[in-house]
Amino acid sequence: MSQLDVPARIDYIQVISNPHNEPVTIKDIPPSFECVGVGTDAAVFRHKDQPQLAYKVYGEDKLYKKENEERVYKTLGPSPYFSMYYGSGDRYIVLSFEEGLSLYDCLLQGVNIPPQAVEDVERARKFVKDKGLNPRDIHLKNILLQDGRAKVIDVSEYVHEGNDYRWELLKRGYEEYYPLIRERPIPLWVLETCRKWYNQTKDNTFQFDDFMQKIKKLNPFWK
Repeated sequence: MSQLDVPARIDYIQVISNPHNEPVTIKDIPPSFECVGVGTDAAVFRHKDQPQLAYKVYGEDKLYKKENEERVYKTLGPSPYFSMYYGSGDRYIVLSFEEGLSLYDCLLQGVNIPPQAVEDVERARKFVKDKGLNPRDIHLKNILLQDGRAKVIDVSEYVHEGNDYRWELLKRGYEEYYPLIRERPIPLWVLETCRKWYNQTKDNTFQFDDFMQKIKKLNPFWK
């Protein structure tokens, strides 16, 4: 990646994936780097001399996800809905660093999620489809809120077929239930319980209304 001066010590960063779709474990972060995000396949870092860039480093057994994401970003090209892709190394890709809270953190902190953000994700999905890709795996941690607008991150699943209905379910939840909790901080344990319950269900047995009734019992201010 000759157009960028990649920090030499990036190869010292170790990212280890964990079973059951749990976040990765990070070891040996050089002092010049800071971790700014953790996912189930990779972690994102910034270098003190390149704050405008994000280095997404993958676990050794997740390098196929790196290849998929690289392919998707090259296909998407410049877009207001996604990060800018700059290049890659053996275990990482380099993207524009994107400020903003994830929608997951917005719920934790009680930050309002405006309808415009939902509309932006809808437009992003259409943009992806127009490029011949499949917008999958769009969830609360993969959407950033930037001045009331949405930016979608983590595009590695867009090379796969089929609809996982994650976004459709989130959008329905937003339309039908978000007014009950708007600008109210949601406890971490509630969000994590929702996530684990959802991951434990099989696509062909998931019932939205039953799931939401179960979730509503977790916290009194849903009433």
